[in-house]
Amino acid sequence: MGRANLVLVLLACLVATAVAQSASNVRATYHLYNPQNIGWDYRAASVFCATWDADKPIEFRRKYGWTAFCHPAGPSGRDSCGRCLRVTNPRTGAQQTVRIVDQCGNGGLDLDVNVFNAIDTDGFGYQQGHLNVNYEFVNCGD
Repeated sequence: MGRANLVLVLLACLVATAVAQSASNVRATYHLYNPQNIGWDYRAASVFCATWDADKPIEFRRKYGWTAFCHPAGPSGRDSCGRCLRVTNPRTGAQQTVRIVDQCGNGGLDLDVNVFNAIDTDGFGYQQGHLNVNYEFVNCGD
């Protein structure tokens, strides 16, 4: 393979990776994690990521709202633990940054109820029982 072809292949891989790190029109439900009521304790919440992240400093665990992540656009399982997403409600433009702490089975996101309510600024998500959101992986700044 020539150098030019190699560069094109690498560039294509980078673009594919960037595309896989965001998604639009993703179903987001809510979960009653309420981490503020349990001291941001991953073990008490029985979240999937507790195995790897439960002993991280409390500043790490409470820096962002929590979410379960089960959408195919992005890392899965252990590789998603501790990563952050910027979740946007495209109806209103409301955004929140969340930390992935768990897995789910709805094919999208399962946001902590506090996060869900913060981006459901027009009440439409509450009325229909879910939101359609956009997300992108972002640097957590840890």
